[in-house]
Amino acid sequence: MSLRLTTALALVLSIPVAALAQTVVPPVAAKKPFLITGPAGAPPRNDDYYWLRDDTRKNPEMLANLNAENAYADAVLGPTKPLQETLYNEIVGRIKQDDASVPYRKRGYYYYTRFETGKDYAINARRKGSMTAPEEVMFDQNAMAAGKGYFALSSVDISQDNGLAAFATDDVGRRQYVIRVKNLKTGEILSDTVTNAEPGAVWANDGKSFFYIDKDLTTLLGNKVKRHVLGTPASADTVVYEEKDNTFYMGIDRTKDDRFICIGVQSTVSSESRCTSAAAPGSFAVVAPRQRDFLYQADHLGGRWVVRTNWNAPNYRLMTLADGTAWGDRTKWRDMVAHDPKVFIDDYALFDGFTAINERSGGLKRLRTLTAAGKSSFIASDEPAYAMSLGTNAEPGTDWLRYTYTSLTTPTRTFEVNARTGARKLLKENPAPGYVAANYVTERVWVPARDGKVRIPVSVVYKKGFKRDGTAAMLQYAYGSYGASTDPTWSPSVTSLLDRGMVYALAHIRGGQEMGRSWYDDGKMFNKKNTFTDFVDVTRYLVAQKYAAKDRVAARGGSAGGLLMGAVANMAPEDYKVMIAQVPFVDVVTTMLDETIPLTTGEWDEWGNPKTKASYDYMLSYSPYDQVAAKTYPALFVGTGLWDSQVQYYEPAKWVAKLRATKTDTNPLLFRVNMEAGHGGKSGRFRSYRETAEYYAFMLGQLGVK
Repeated sequence: MSLRLTTALALVLSIPVAALAQTVVPPVAAKKPFLITGPAGAPPRNDDYYWLRDDTRKNPEMLANLNAENAYADAVLGPTKPLQETLYNEIVGRIKQDDASVPYRKRGYYYYTRFETGKDYAINARRKGSMTAPEEVMFDQNAMAAGKGYFALSSVDISQDNGLAAFATDDVGRRQYVIRVKNLKTGEILSDTVTNAEPGAVWANDGKSFFYIDKDLTTLLGNKVKRHVLGTPASADTVVYEEKDNTFYMGIDRTKDDRFICIGVQSTVSSESRCTSAAAPGSFAVVAPRQRDFLYQADHLGGRWVVRTNWNAPNYRLMTLADGTAWGDRTKWRDMVAHDPKVFIDDYALFDGFTAINERSGGLKRLRTLTAAGKSSFIASDEPAYAMSLGTNAEPGTDWLRYTYTSLTTPTRTFEVNARTGARKLLKENPAPGYVAANYVTERVWVPARDGKVRIPVSVVYKKGFKRDGTAAMLQYAYGSYGASTDPTWSPSVTSLLDRGMVYALAHIRGGQEMGRSWYDDGKMFNKKNTFTDFVDVTRYLVAQKYAAKDRVAARGGSAGGLLMGAVANMAPEDYKVMIAQVPFVDVVTTMLDETIPLTTGEWDEWGNPKTKASYDYMLSYSPYDQVAAKTYPALFVGTGLWDSQVQYYEPAKWVAKLRATKTDTNPLLFRVNMEAGHGGKSGRFRSYRETAEYYAFMLGQLGVK
């Protein structure tokens, strides 16, 4: 390195990020007017940055812009490199390097994954009969990922005779998986190759064929179920079902007793299951025909179907259908667990002697067991904010229910509880070297929403000894879409913030289902703005209650949570010092008008269909890209992946370009583009924490956290 370059680098590293962001010239994207047509009655909209969209991802001018953004981010973040390294080492230091999952038993084998010290990817292994038997390594993901910028092994499905594994991999991050087959006895990878598939294959009982979901090449929606016969080309695969309605998503699985193979399709407001015999697959018969505002999922065990459904039950109920009864007749269904307006049934698992029910009450995710005799038992917790979830329960012939427990202060624990005796045993507590749970405090806060209709639950955590005096820095996180609930879980990275005196707040805003189905309904379609105002109301309340200083609040969200960041940045920029928006869905109207973009058609019942004027106007009124204005914005760190199939890279690229050209402040605006990843960011258990350390370092600098 030359003396001149060394001196220049030293100078750069001595300048604070905020000052450096003003010194280094940010990229300026060219403006190229492009008119987008809306519904009847709506004037065309000009989009100066539409040209940044390139579906091939090869346009030199577009790539030059993204590379310039990365170079600018590198330059501005140069002074934070030592802190990034410190944060990264702290985070990975709380992860046991040679950890392993809790083994589970299925058809005579114990399956588990394990990691080796210093390696990014897991090893998938099994042992026959007991955990003292010799290990059989099925897949060494580290070897499979060697030399690849991105790698994901997303499913491993074992044939009924335990001899073959169908496995799905993605080397790009685009979620267009390749399914291949491995002979687990010989180690041979068979010549069978299926491309452009969803992960997950379901074997027929004979082990000579499997079913899988084929994707539309343009929209990337899974729309066909095909059957592949081993030894034949994928081009000869038979289509056993094709979904014609592009508002539905698709999945395929076996029932708990392995008697049926079922195809499930679901939209936001409707679902339908069709099943066939796993022993002799034939035509797939419909369990209950689809109908708008009718949702259900069905499983089979013990001579009956058990159905979770919202039929006359907004928070869901469990119903049964005895074998020998016509599937399509809902009048034959019988209540097993009646509807409760205060309890949302989230999931269930069937066992020979009982049923396990995951439900939400008071914003918390809890578990209970229900015996065949009707005895119900709840699993207790000692913390005010926590989450219990069903674990891997592969075989129904047991009295033991496996579940996981976690909170903002408790690393994930895996338990088994005996549904008959109530005895409980701890199978594993995820090791967190150097972490002492007793040094941290979690609490549940209830925030009144501005509309006066609800109180918003918030899970808060801080280090013991924290003083509520209105001087602390705080990071607030939320998601708030699709009915996806955000549960309080322990994080090795958040601990680094708490150790620096920060508060972490998890806002359970409307749009999720923490408080039941109505919580979701009140945060979508024409109620979507409740999601954004809830987030702001939580911030203002916590500041008023002296959890944080008004000028030391950070916000973070990703994907639909990135939409939340963009909307709040427009609505209440003065409430936040810095925002982190990861893979943000920010160009709402343009995306939802384009049916060729993955996810568009399946989400018209989530956001609205902008081809109708009322939906168009409402969506336009909060779309972050469309509402960018000449005013002061918080410091912003925006992240995306070039190969993202869920939120296309050009949404945040356009948003950043428009913000640069429009906003009136000099606050830093950084755009990090991962050129070898998709929606989930970098692959591997450690590499993703490099990204975390980078935006944390940026955030800490903006908040003035030492």
